[in-house]
Amino acid sequence: MDRASRQLINSFIFLAIIAAAWFFPLLGFFIPFCMLLGFASGLFKGRKWCDWYCPRGSFYDVLGRAVNLRKNIPPEFKKTYFRLGVLALLMAVMTVNLILRWPSFEKIGSFFVIMLIATTALGIILALFSHARSWCMICPIGTIINLTGRKGNPLRINSDLCVECKLCSNVCPVQIKPYRYKSNGLQVVSDKDCLSCGACVNICPEKALFFRKYA
Repeated sequence: MDRASRQLINSFIFLAIIAAAWFFPLLGFFIPFCMLLGFASGLFKGRKWCDWYCPRGSFYDVLGRAVNLRKNIPPEFKKTYFRLGVLALLMAVMTVNLILRWPSFEKIGSFFVIMLIATTALGIILALFSHARSWCMICPIGTIINLTGRKGNPLRINSDLCVECKLCSNVCPVQIKPYRYKSNGLQVVSDKDCLSCGACVNICPEKALFFRKYA
């Protein structure tokens, strides 16, 4: 099954969970569960979790393909200070609400559902006016992974083969420009937002891009 098909399936699951959680608030704990999975994965695989494993990330990519969104991610969304500001705000909101709703698990679950719907709606707005993956740049888990994650199998570029056709940047879900990392010989594309999706590897006509296992 290819990446697009997996993302489509994940998107349906994501929407189904949102719909069901509105009537069954305890399903809201799906959110912290995904957060923990994303964080654990990020410790070893960087933002691979955000490729298609993340249901919301998959949903945004499907949305982007459906409405043919080709705008740019706002540059500020990739700034560390901006990301940390959003992270601090969301964590503060979550902490206050958990304290106010404790010890009712149903009320806590309801809060997670509301937070999921609100942030997803914000992500859709950002997608329509900027880029499908704009929210992913300021997503709390994405930010934490970007700052702390270690990717054992990073994207590499063979500088001798790269002709800077820029096809790689055209297909990258988060608009990374791998060709900018070419120098002498083999170089690591060190952008921590790389989803390791392989789209750039597959489209490169010169086979200049690869992950270690393909070298």
